[in-house]
Formats: sequence, C-alpha cells, structure tokens
Amino acid sequence: MDEVLQLPPDERALLSEKLLESLDSDEPFEISEEWKAEIERRCKAVDRGEVELLPGEQVLKEVFDRLR
Repeated sequence: MDEVLQLPPDERALLSEKLLESLDSDEPFEISEEWKAEIERRCKAVDRGEVELLPGEQVLKEVFDRLR
C-alpha cells in the first residue's frame, strides 16, 4: 500500500480505475474522460495539501447524525 501511495497521481488514478473495473465482472466499466480529469484534479489537490482528508468513519457518522 505504501508503494502504491507513492505513485504519481495519474498512475494512482489509473490504478483506481482498473480496481473499480475489476469489481464489476458482468459488464466492462469505463470511466469517462471527464471523470478521469476530475480524479486527477482531486488527487493533485490532495498531494498539494489543499484539502483536509477525514477518516471515512468520521464522515459517515456526521452524515448519519445529520439524517436523524
């Protein structure tokens, strides 16, 4: 995992795409060029420290708390 996280953003995005494709065995999964660009934009923002990353558990708790 540490090695994968050291890859450049475009390579991590491609790897993410391929992993997502592997989850859907019935039909091929293709990410549009627009989504690829968005994934790359977001990865770069994370790499530059422009966004605050939150643990998934925290985000889900906040969402469920708001829905109550």
